[in-house]
Amino acid sequence: MTTDQKLIRNKLGLLDLASYLKNVSEACRVMGYSRDTFYRVKNAYEEGGMEALIEKTKRVPNLKNRIPEDVEAAILELTLENPALGQKRVSDELRRRGIFVSAAGVRCVWLRHNLEVFQKRLKALEVHVAKTGHVLTENQLKAMEKAQEEKIAIGEIETEHVGYLGAQDTYYVGNIKGVGRIYQQTFIDTYSSVALAKLYTSKHPINSADFLK
Repeated sequence: MTTDQKLIRNKLGLLDLASYLKNVSEACRVMGYSRDTFYRVKNAYEEGGMEALIEKTKRVPNLKNRIPEDVEAAILELTLENPALGQKRVSDELRRRGIFVSAAGVRCVWLRHNLEVFQKRLKALEVHVAKTGHVLTENQLKAMEKAQEEKIAIGEIETEHVGYLGAQDTYYVGNIKGVGRIYQQTFIDTYSSVALAKLYTSKHPINSADFLK
């Protein structure tokens, strides 16, 4: 049963209950509706039947403020050409091409097409290339490289197989009476995210080969 069907059933139930009880107030109390709602439902049903009971949205889109289709198409085309551009730079570039749209207008189009952040625009480019087989342009390649650099900057590293690349670090754990300073040496395989750790009583460089013995 759809949402509309459930709403219609409830409203018809309200009308039927009021007719059966011959008491609008009691029917509204039982069904959880106000008297004002009851009379609006009753009038709608009498004038338009069951179809009139379907909920209508109160918000009508303001089409006068909608960006023209040709401008929206130009925004999407430029976004695909160079996904690294921000909304202000897209607006400026389109102005140079004789298409006038504000940065806010660009963002509105991006929001409608789920392109408001760089990662989403890059994903859209990847999908487009996969579907069409088009060769990446210089700007598109730069955008791909930029995304890769950002991944590395925040610790996201792509590796080809287990053992391809490891991450290693040492940090001070604390001091134990009778033992002294304790250091932890940690090694992480970046492909599988498997981590190994060992404790040492002295801080000294340990290569990964010795560590994994």
